Amino acid sequence: MTSSLLPALRTALPTATIWDSSELASRDPGFDGRNFGAAALVRPKDTEGVAALVRFCAERGISLVAQGGRTGLAGGAATSAGQVICDLGGLNQIEEIDPLARTAIVQAGTTLGALQEAAAVHGLDPGIDLAARGSATIGGMVSTNAGGIMAFRNGTMRHRVLGLEAVLPDGRVFCDLTRVLKTSAGYDLKHLFIGAEGTLGIVTRVTVRLDPVAGAGATALVGVPDARSAQRIVRHFLASTSARLTAAEILWRNFASLMQRALNYAPGSLPLDAPCLLVVGLGADSMETARGALEDGLAAIWEDAAIVDGLVASSEAQAAAMWRLREETEQIERAHPMAPSFDVSVPAGALDAYVARIEAGLKTIDASYAPYVYGHLADGNLHISINCDGPVSHERHEAIEDVLYEGLREAGGSFSAEHGVGLDKREAYERHADPVKQELSRMIKQLIDPANVMNPGKIVG
Repeated sequence: MTSSLLPALRTALPTATIWDSSELASRDPGFDGRNFGAAALVRPKDTEGVAALVRFCAERGISLVAQGGRTGLAGGAATSAGQVICDLGGLNQIEEIDPLARTAIVQAGTTLGALQEAAAVHGLDPGIDLAARGSATIGGMVSTNAGGIMAFRNGTMRHRVLGLEAVLPDGRVFCDLTRVLKTSAGYDLKHLFIGAEGTLGIVTRVTVRLDPVAGAGATALVGVPDARSAQRIVRHFLASTSARLTAAEILWRNFASLMQRALNYAPGSLPLDAPCLLVVGLGADSMETARGALEDGLAAIWEDAAIVDGLVASSEAQAAAMWRLREETEQIERAHPMAPSFDVSVPAGALDAYVARIEAGLKTIDASYAPYVYGHLADGNLHISINCDGPVSHERHEAIEDVLYEGLREAGGSFSAEHGVGLDKREAYERHADPVKQELSRMIKQLIDPANVMNPGKIVG
């Protein structure tokens, strides 16, 4: 098929960049080695080009997988032989920033970092941040309903999107680039595409809410006995009127110790000898105000939160060293190649009990298991990696999932917090998601994409 596909694609899309499978094999597939298994990659230059590609594939029964920055961690952009990739890298323009309305209209291939830089010129920010900000694209973040370190205050991507444009599986363009927050005009259909991982259509343009950004920030690393103590600190700073809490990331000891070793931090250089570490960020009009509020706040809550140790960064370099402990999570992969990794949401009051339960449960599978646990404290999103090389057997992976996901839905949590379902969590979705939700999802997929053109095999069966 490839021999006839490529000439036909080049004829139908003369202005698009097109790579065949041999070119894909020589390029970096991103975070997932399965991303470039397709027969071809097509990079249109605009929405019309995406629509033309979709029509081309629909007419020929070829399945299509949209890709952005290829930073996904659940196999949502994985492809296989015979499929075509719609690469959104050619749609990378920031079309408009309205500083009065505090909105931006951006094309789907725009990176988060580029939007952050453009918005900062106006004293604004998209209100969401990820470690992969330099490569993660707005369209991909919409399609996975990305969260990140600011979700506890500003919500996930679903809460940052005012409107969007998407190409449907038959090539029609759904356009609802609403620029206002309040609209009560029937079904809010943009939400069908947020978190859908490209299974219902390809997002091409987005209206993003922007927020005023603090003039400066301060960071502290605080040792605490448990998550409950860390939450007391968070609650204290959320009530502050002199500064704004911008980050609250928790690292359990096993993860923090691994990062200390991997990053060659000198013993005692940071407060690392505690059951949990909390990276706290505050924003204010000036660095002095932020740092003062952080120092005064920690002093005020020290005894009540049973703080073990703490250090307020005295320089940007020291703050960066604290953030490296949290953000350079590729160190896990270097220590344990292809380590089984998971992404859950747990109600805030249940974090300590949850971590204790999974640590004990995992040891019933393998006595050597001591998971690396870290994540976004204020919204209960935990990332969990097992301290072993992968891949593990299907049966072992399923047993680990059952320990991690047991009771989450009933407690109001989720087996997938911000990484999506993709391929890797399809079976977990079928075992742990509400059956009626699954049935409704299949009905929506059948209605919008009856020929199963868009990213088949992801999320729904």
